Amino acid sequence: MTNLDGAALLVTGASGGLGAPLAERLAAAGARLVVSARDADRLRASAPAGAHVVAADLRLPEGPASLVAAAVEHLGRLDGVVHAAGVVAFGPATDADDDLLDELFLANALGPLRLLRAAVPHLRSAASERPGAFAALLSAVVAEKPTAGMAAYSASKAALTAFDAALAKELRRDGVRILDVRPPHTETGLATRPVAGSAPKLAEGLAPQAVAERIVRAIVEDERDLPASAFA
Repeated sequence: MTNLDGAALLVTGASGGLGAPLAERLAAAGARLVVSARDADRLRASAPAGAHVVAADLRLPEGPASLVAAAVEHLGRLDGVVHAAGVVAFGPATDADDDLLDELFLANALGPLRLLRAAVPHLRSAASERPGAFAALLSAVVAEKPTAGMAAYSASKAALTAFDAALAKELRRDGVRILDVRPPHTETGLATRPVAGSAPKLAEGLAPQAVAERIVRAIVEDERDLPASAFA
């Protein structure tokens, strides 16, 4: 079991439809939080009481490392990372131009990969002092089931899931746990704010609070993989 009481955690995408309830539940469990998102005003409005707010853009090459450095400076250490930032796009695969591909892969794959690269040394250090160091990263069900009309988005999420799986094997002996999370469609509002295209008619998604509760339970119970089927 991972004890979140007093844990020093960084939460990205913390102003979003899933990031905000995740931050709330982690704070309620006693974690000390640094929360991050691109929009500073939205972030301040949604941040749990006592959380330290750092606006950051993980699409920028220096963004992830700067955010991790700011979190460690404020918290004194880093016991865990919960990555809940990302973007979505819709439309035929052949309509995805270079700018859109760059946007999707920077936000959904390269940004979190760089975040992990910066965070892992601190997580290793934390694991040497107390058990339970982890990184939980939100991929998506499309990493398991690539979806027509969402090919580029599916590929960006699959890239993150593949990286998570390989990194998890590398870090097992270091006491750092990687948790890849692939929730089904969730009513976060993200589908109404695509960076390209328009969402097709979607069945009603899961409630963000229920998804956040399941993710936090997986963190506490030391799970290492959270596929879409785990949210049934």
